[in-house]
Parts: sequence; structure tokens; C-alpha cells
Amino acid sequence: MIGRLFASVALTAVLLGSAQAAEVKTIGLAVANLQANFFNQIKQAAEAEAAKQGVKVITVDAKGDGPTQVNQVQDLLTQKIDALIYIPAGAAAATVPTKLAQAAGVPVVNIDRNAAGAPGNTFIASNSVSSAKAVCEYIIKQAGGKGSMVIIHGQKGTTPEVDRTKGCMEVVKANPGVKIVAEQYSNIWGQDEGFQIMQNMLQAHPDVSIVFAEADALALGAAQAIKVANPSQKIWVAGFDGDTAALEALKNGVFDVTATQQTQLMGRTAVQDAIKLVAGEKLPAEQLLDATLTTKDNVAGFIATHP
Repeated sequence: MIGRLFASVALTAVLLGSAQAAEVKTIGLAVANLQANFFNQIKQAAEAEAAKQGVKVITVDAKGDGPTQVNQVQDLLTQKIDALIYIPAGAAAATVPTKLAQAAGVPVVNIDRNAAGAPGNTFIASNSVSSAKAVCEYIIKQAGGKGSMVIIHGQKGTTPEVDRTKGCMEVVKANPGVKIVAEQYSNIWGQDEGFQIMQNMLQAHPDVSIVFAEADALALGAAQAIKVANPSQKIWVAGFDGDTAALEALKNGVFDVTATQQTQLMGRTAVQDAIKLVAGEKLPAEQLLDATLTTKDNVAGFIATHP
């Protein structure tokens, strides 16, 4: 009798879960820039999870432009999406899509970047402060705790740019032998930008020995510029993200260290959270995930299976 009761309760729970999931028919996925491998990994994981849940995903790519993204989200809302997964394309207009969606009764799951003053219902990201701190501790230690350092920032004012800068600067301040001689922001976190920025920095500061590029694409561009310049000193290069191409480059010694983010988990969790929010479930304001310090010594595991 008790066994039948438990079976009945379990079946009811399954049916209720299915009913809740069935209420979500369509999710909008507004991505900052699909040229970036990092965002593509999230997109692929989200679409795969949605397919498992029987949910349609409409994906739009802002190509790094905030106003374009605002228009795209407005269009998604006219298509009667049930939830929005949102990766802001920049800092300037980042609050607008969240406000539009929530005004329409559509819950918002933010990934990687949040909008100051208008956060989503939940925010999924790596703990960029602690991870950047680990990356900069590693690279500065490799350089002997001293030297001329440059920072190639991500897109100014975005959550990861702010947090990665904060984490790295904690380490720099603790190492008085390290002097930051140049810093520059990128526009789209791109490899070409990394190359051009590093090329200019080397011309102005040929004694550079430490580079923190706040994304792997920037790090790959910087490493390319260093190779072309062929300086006499060793220049240690750090990135951030764990992009698939960058992990192969790390394995081959193109640059020295990164932090591998859990992109697959981010994409899956975002879809699961969107379904929970539509069902009325309360979620934490922030869900910060670990990013793993990755060097030539442990990169093979991440190449085999990306988290």
C-alpha cells in the first residue's frame, strides 16, 4: 500500500514536471556575438538542452552591437517567447532588453554579463574575479614576480571585463616588482584586435615580459604579434575563457595559461532555469561557477571533454 502511494506521488511529480516544462514552448536566446567561440559553445549547449526538453529556441546574434540587440529582443517579444536567455552585447544599452522583457512578463536569464541597475531574474557566470586572480598569480610567478606588464582589456564596462580586471589588479598590487606600462580596451574581444593592440604596445614598450589578455582570442592575437616581433626576452601570455581553438594553442605552447569556463554547463543551466522561472520558481540572483586554471600540464582533459 505504502509502495503504491510512493509510486503514485512519484508519478504525479513527473507529470507535474512535464506539465511545467510543456508550458514553455519557445525561448529567445539573444547572444552578444557568435563570432566568439565562447558564445557559440553556450548557444550549442542551450539548443541541445532545449531540444531534450521539447522547447523551441529562437537565436539572434547582435554581432557586438548594443542597439542591434535591443531591436532583436523587441522582435523576439513579438514572437511570444516564454523566457529570454540574454547575453548583453555591451554595457551602454544593456538594461533595455531586460526591462522590455520583464515589462512583458517574460523572465530573463542572464549569462556571462549582467546589466547594472536592471539584472535578469538570475545570472549565470564564472567567478571571474577569483579566476583572473589565479591566472595573474600564475603568470606573474612564471615571470619571477617582476617585469613590465600590459593588460589587453575586454569590452569596457561589461561584467567580465570589470571582474577580470579587479581580480588581476589584486595580484599586481601584491607584487611591487610588476609595473603596468600599458592598458587598452578592445571592442569585440577579437583576435585581430589582440594582434593590433599588442603590436602597438610592443613598439612603445619593447621590454614587456607579462601580458594579461582578458579573453583567449585577445591572447592568441597578442601571441601572434609577439611571434612577429621576435623579441629577445621571454614574454609570458595569459588569456581567459578556454576556447576550443585556444586550448589547442595552449597545448602547443602558443601562449601560457588560461581559465577554462564551464560553457556547456552554462548553456544547459540557462534553459533549465528559464523553465523553472516560467513555472514560478525562485532562483538565486547569482550563480557563479568555477573556471579552472589551465596550463600545458592539464589542458588535454579540457580538449577531450569541455565542461
